[in-house]
Amino acid sequence: QVQLVESGGGLVQPGGSLRLSCTGSRITFSIYTMGWYRRAPGNQRELVATISSGGGTTTANSVKGRFTISRENAKNTLYLQMNNLKPEDTAVYYCHAQGSKYDYWGQGTQVTVSS
Repeated sequence: QVQLVESGGGLVQPGGSLRLSCTGSRITFSIYTMGWYRRAPGNQRELVATISSGGGTTTANSVKGRFTISRENAKNTLYLQMNNLKPEDTAVYYCHAQGSKYDYWGQGTQVTVSS
């Protein structure tokens, strides 16, 4: 079965940085558009950033200039470098793979930004 596993979440102070990783198994990352989503307490899931199979990226306005999405297809790994974290970034972050017919989700990793 396809599996996506996120890691790298944790507790960080405002202004700090974290690097999230998402590693896939039984899935070829290179042919998927990959993305990071997040769900903050009391909110619906929102798109944070995407990266296409060709390397093109999009980022939500709320994280633009602070977060960078990247991928290493040879390692079946997706990354989200998060800098200058703010309390409003607190959420469960989910890895997503989008294919032509099916999509896949990881279980999420908690990011808490608090002093």
